[in-house]
Amino acid sequence: MASPTNKDHLYKWVALKHIPGIGPLMYKRLLDRFGSPERVFSAGKAELMTVEGMAEKSARAVMHADPSARPIEEIDLCRQNGYRIITIEDGEYPFSLARIIDPPPYLYAFGQSLPSEPAVAIVGTRNPTRYGISMARRLSADLSAMGFVIVSGMARGIDSAAHQGALSSGGQTVAVLGSGLSVIYPSENRKLYFDISENGTIVSELPVKEPPNSYNFPARNRIISGLSLGTIVVEAAKKSGSLITARLAADQGREVFAVPGNINSYKNTGAHDLLKQGAKLVEKAEDVVEELAMLLVTGACGKEGCRRAEPENIDPRPDLTPEEARVYDALDPYPAHIDELAGRVGMNAGAMLAVLLNLELKGMANQMPGKYFCSSGARK
Repeated sequence: MASPTNKDHLYKWVALKHIPGIGPLMYKRLLDRFGSPERVFSAGKAELMTVEGMAEKSARAVMHADPSARPIEEIDLCRQNGYRIITIEDGEYPFSLARIIDPPPYLYAFGQSLPSEPAVAIVGTRNPTRYGISMARRLSADLSAMGFVIVSGMARGIDSAAHQGALSSGGQTVAVLGSGLSVIYPSENRKLYFDISENGTIVSELPVKEPPNSYNFPARNRIISGLSLGTIVVEAAKKSGSLITARLAADQGREVFAVPGNINSYKNTGAHDLLKQGAKLVEKAEDVVEELAMLLVTGACGKEGCRRAEPENIDPRPDLTPEEARVYDALDPYPAHIDELAGRVGMNAGAMLAVLLNLELKGMANQMPGKYFCSSGARK
C-alpha cells in the first residue's frame, strides 16, 4: 500500500463495500459485471440496475459516492499497524475462498503471506473438556506435520487449542477473526495472536476497529470453511457456532468431519448429530488425509486450487456436444453454484442444469448439495 497509485486503487475497493446494500454477494456480482470497483463507480444508473438484486437506493449511493472519502482513515490505520489489504484479484488471495458464492471482496491481513498449502479447519466449543483440547491439539499438530495449514477462529477453547497444536509442530496456521484486526478477542489470546502473526496469518473481512459483535461470527465462519478443504468439529453442542461452520462447509461442497466423544456429555451432541448425518468420523489425522487423498496428489493443491490425479495424454471429453464442452470447460474441481457457472458460460440456469445433468450421466460432472457442481476428476 506504499505507492499512491495502489492506495487510490484500494480506496475504491474499501469505499464500495461501505455503501449500504453492497454485501459480499452483491459486491461479487458487481465485479463479475464490471470487472473492478473503478468501473462500478463509473457506471450509470441503468447499467447498475442490470445487476441482479441491485436496489435503486444502492445504485444512487454508488453514483453519488466519493470513493476516497470514508476509506482514508481505514487505509491509514492499516499502514500504521502493519496490516495489508488483499483483494480478490491479488495472487495471495486464497483460491478456495474465491470459489464460494459470497467471498469477501478483500481481506485485512496481519503476519506472514497467506500459505498456498492445503488447509483444514478445526473448530469446536469454547468450553471444552481435557479430552477435547487434547484431540484438537493432537490432530492439529499431526496434520501440520503432514503439510496442512490449520484454520480456526482464535476463540477460546478448541479454536485456541487448534492454533497451538499447529504452532507446536512448526506448522502454519490462519486465524479468522470475528472482529477487526486491532481488536484482539478474547483478550487473553493476545500472546497467541502475535505468535500466529509470526508463524502464520491473521485475517478479517471487518474494518480494523470493528468490535466482536455477535452478528459478525456466522459470516466469519463461512471464511473459515471457505479457506479449507474440510472442517473438523471437536466437541460441539446442538446449538453451536461450530455447527454453522460445518453446515457452511457442506454447502460449499467441502468435507465435514467430526470427532466422537462421551455420549453422556451435552458437549458432544452436535458432533454426534453430524456423524449421524454423514460426517466422516475422525480418530486420528490419517482419517482426514485418507478422505482427502484424491485432492492431495503431488503439486495439485496450491494457489490455483486442487485438482484430482489424471492419466496423461488422455482426452476426457469424448463425444460431447458443443454446449456440453463449453460447460465442462467451465467446471473446476472445487464445486461452484449453478448460477455462477451459468454466468461463466453465458447460459441461463435452466439450460445450464440440463447440460450439467447430461455431463453427470456421462461421468463428467458431480452434483453436490445446494446445486453446486464440479468436475468428476478427469480434467482437460
